[in-house]
Amino acid sequence: MPSAILLANPWYAALPADVRAAMLDGAEPVRLRRGEMLFRQGDAPGGLYAVLRGSLKVSTLREDGREAILGVIEPGTWFGEISLIDSLPRTHDATAIGASELLVLPHEAFHALMERPVFARAVASLLATRLRMMYSMMEDATLRSTRARVVRRLLLLARGDAAMASAVRPRIPVSQEALAMMLGISRQTLSKELKQLEALGAIHIGYRCIELLSGTALRDAA
Repeated sequence: MPSAILLANPWYAALPADVRAAMLDGAEPVRLRRGEMLFRQGDAPGGLYAVLRGSLKVSTLREDGREAILGVIEPGTWFGEISLIDSLPRTHDATAIGASELLVLPHEAFHALMERPVFARAVASLLATRLRMMYSMMEDATLRSTRARVVRRLLLLARGDAAMASAVRPRIPVSQEALAMMLGISRQTLSKELKQLEALGAIHIGYRCIELLSGTALRDAA
């Protein structure tokens, strides 16, 4: 059931039951095919979204025309609140990685809920969490070694990336190509770093996935 999937997200689970019910009552289903875009950079805000099945990538195009993946949105995650708050266009593209099912809470319903202090505080907390994540990623890009950046992104993905789950999962469903695009490095550079982490017994490189074998070894490698 949608509620069970959404309750796996700590942010949604912490909301009062009546607020969660109001969100579900006001939400509408959305289905996307693989490669179909939910919205493009510059689009008007359409609503607050939640992924029920599948996953989406949040991306933008670099100056050289190549895609830069900023994050992966997995089941249970609510997203799209920034444009609803400032009424400005979408800042990035959101594209289905595979066949996906979502809920959309229209902007009218979102703003009606924002009249409730408990929901407004929750949205502020959600924004604060994502702002912290953004600063951490900026710090990684400017101050940390490539090895440290790879390790920290793997640990972030192990918690569902944007979902920020408390539990770390042992299998990360990400391809090397996508991970390289998230980090802004070449596939060759990433492959070298992953092989070294594998040699240390920290990870195992699978087909379109990376398995975490030792969190301690992975952190020590950074």
